[in-house]
Amino acid sequence: MTAKDLSKTGLGIPSLGILCAILMAVIFTVDLAIPLGVAMGVPYVAVVLISLWLPRRATILVAIACSLLTFGAYFYKPAVPEMWKALCNRSLAVFAICVSAGLGLQRKKAEEQREEAFREKEKAMGELRILRGLLPICASCKKIKTDQGDWRQMEVYIRDHSEAEFSHGICPECMKTLYPEFCKPTSAGDVANRDAPEK
Repeated sequence: MTAKDLSKTGLGIPSLGILCAILMAVIFTVDLAIPLGVAMGVPYVAVVLISLWLPRRATILVAIACSLLTFGAYFYKPAVPEMWKALCNRSLAVFAICVSAGLGLQRKKAEEQREEAFREKEKAMGELRILRGLLPICASCKKIKTDQGDWRQMEVYIRDHSEAEFSHGICPECMKTLYPEFCKPTSAGDVANRDAPEK
């Protein structure tokens, strides 16, 4: 979820940071009050998931703090007969915290990239102008009839309705027809045709 989505919920980044801190304190207090064998580190996963609405660095800090609190309670409490079970429970809780943070951050990054790609696509679509349909064009002067009924030069119409620009030149056939004196003969037939008297 992005900061924009967060603003829709009515919570700001400071509010979520405070919420995460309060939840961590409550979970730690409850953890200290119950026997060591209970896997009280697992509720910290909820705090990590809430922190995914915060910036990436804050989520990493929350995951580290939750992991430290999980093991902190383990070392603070009095020993129980089967300490290895308590240590396994705490280790599994820290594993769940780290996996939740890692997968959540990966998903968040993928969502941000998807949203960025969508914004770029929307921007490109907004800039894209395509000519479609039938264009009424004059067979003689090549002007195009607009939707308002005006006739406009083809170059102006296409420039206004697309990204195309025009540069004018003369094709070889028109060059021969319009300016034969500037054309170099390209074959023996062209020389004969050029030197032939006009009728």
